[in-house]
Amino acid sequence: MCRITTLKAKGAFPENHPLFVGVRGDQVAHYLNKSDLILAVGTSLSPGRFSHAIPDAATKTIIHCNVDELHINKMYPTAHAVIGDARLALQALRQEVSDRNSGATGGAGRNAGNVAAEVRAARHEALARYRQVMNSDETPINPYRVYGDLMEVLDLRNSFVTHESGNTRDQLSTVFDTLIPRGFLGWGNVSTLGFSLAAAIAAKKAFPDRASVAVTGEAGLGYMLGNLEVLLREKLGITVVHISNGGFAGYGPGFWGPGHDPFTHQVLGPDEVDMSKVIGALGFHTERVSEPAEVISALRRALDVNTSGRPAYIEFICCQYPVYGQWVGRSAE
Repeated sequence: MCRITTLKAKGAFPENHPLFVGVRGDQVAHYLNKSDLILAVGTSLSPGRFSHAIPDAATKTIIHCNVDELHINKMYPTAHAVIGDARLALQALRQEVSDRNSGATGGAGRNAGNVAAEVRAARHEALARYRQVMNSDETPINPYRVYGDLMEVLDLRNSFVTHESGNTRDQLSTVFDTLIPRGFLGWGNVSTLGFSLAAAIAAKKAFPDRASVAVTGEAGLGYMLGNLEVLLREKLGITVVHISNGGFAGYGPGFWGPGHDPFTHQVLGPDEVDMSKVIGALGFHTERVSEPAEVISALRRALDVNTSGRPAYIEFICCQYPVYGQWVGRSAE
């Protein structure tokens, strides 16, 4: 059985597992469309801007496990309902499958065939265009180059990363590999811009030995400015990664053209203001990076100073690149 996780559950299943399909993108759409049975665990299956619809749901067998019975049959016809805690339900399912495969109940199990190889091929094809720009030497820096280098620098088994509203959410949830529970916080619809800072603080408080990184754009940074002093006052070694490209993503046509109201998109960019100097004046370790070859070393220096309790802010001068995996049943915005 292939695995797909929702945005908010990203990291609940290790993303280096051979049966992990993804959170969003073409490979996820492929498996959601071809599936004939869906086991939905811990999700309401309710529609949202940052979630998948189930295509042709009436033709699929849906087994829905949720602690809240109000979510059953809320959006899609449920063939079998399991009301209860997700952990307990999965433990019972694992035991039942193990018993059947061992012959305790007379069953021999089902041959997995080439499923793992098929999943690997689908992921490779869907992610190829992102991996290409994750190695790009173009300037301004492609945001995916920053994400790829961030994954290289971090210990993905001992770190926490979260995004902001807009393209940092869209892009990171498409490509960022999360290997441990609570190693990534995906969110949307329920929190204000700037929430990545609060999330990174909470993660650092809960797991002090983990590197904690908030990845933000222009709008998110603007909303968190008044709270940056908390990191200094509380001596919290957190790194703020700023994808600095002079625009708000997701407003009107925005990056896609001038549109009817460019004032909702155009903001002061790196050519008009140097945010590394502004935030450096507070006492942060700050750097301004415009060359792709400098991304890794800048991130390493930031994480190094974090170990002494000093926060860091790195401004990466990036291009506007609104390319990311889509949600099934949701048009590109």
